[in-house]
Amino acid sequence: MSTADHKARAPKSLNVAVVSVSSSRSLAEDESGHWIKKQTERKGHIVVFHDVVVDDAGMIEEMLKRVLEVYTPHVILMTGGTGIAPKDVTIEAVKPMLTKELTAFGALFTYLSYEEIGSPALLSRATAGLIGRTVVFCMPGSLKACKLACQELIFPEVGHLVKHVVTG
Repeated sequence: MSTADHKARAPKSLNVAVVSVSSSRSLAEDESGHWIKKQTERKGHIVVFHDVVVDDAGMIEEMLKRVLEVYTPHVILMTGGTGIAPKDVTIEAVKPMLTKELTAFGALFTYLSYEEIGSPALLSRATAGLIGRTVVFCMPGSLKACKLACQELIFPEVGHLVKHVVTG
């Protein structure tokens, strides 16, 4: 079956959780998370959860486990905590939970970032993978980075990804 056939048979509406990682922003101040939520709904998906968690590996892991158990989303879109500062621990919290890694996401995101911002793209550790049958994307916290990741990579493929996870 071709990629076009797979995409045509992909689910059109998914359950999506939005998790922002920040020690300085509240949910009300979560510009990137609110943008992701709004765009996700515009694409016809259902946002089943949206919240902010502190930059703490244990708290991030605990929130992800709760979201997976209570809301069973097809997709979790995470923003923030992917840089190289000591407080940036999203990747350290999420990677051990991944059952499969989507290594191309980080590489493609870095490539697209490099085209936009040049060598500072080197600082990003954007990551994606599966936790069981849920697709998880970890992207930087800046609104510009979220727009790039969502518009260029995530939204065009998310239904296709979920189709493969759910139906094989």
